[in-house]
Amino acid sequence: MLRKADWTDQKLEVIIANLLRAGVMLSATLVVIGGLIFLVRHGLSPASYHVFAGEPFELRNLRGIVRAALRLRGQGIIQLGLLFLIATPVARVAFSVFAFAIERDWLYVSIASFVLAVLLYSLFGSGI
Repeated sequence: MLRKADWTDQKLEVIIANLLRAGVMLSATLVVIGGLIFLVRHGLSPASYHVFAGEPFELRNLRGIVRAALRLRGQGIIQLGLLFLIATPVARVAFSVFAFAIERDWLYVSIASFVLAVLLYSLFGSGI
């Protein structure tokens, strides 16, 4: 069972730092791998800067990104890495809610919960 005495401020800071470090490293690794795959497959294709072509529809939603990444498509892996980069601070706030609840610091639980709700609404409330 988790006890308040087990969670010192220093231990929480180390866990949060490791969480942020792992998220950024995973994201960077995925983006580099995806970039390398994309360059190997499309590096010699001529670039057309006269017409803007946005991301294909399948790379604009979570299901399509995961499918493309599982198919080892470079763009899908890059997009997945960017999603992990976006998810990293959200995970940090979610962990903070959990840590403050263990410490029974209800003011910070409510503040962090509000921040988490705003982050989640901004990510999912727009229908992405």
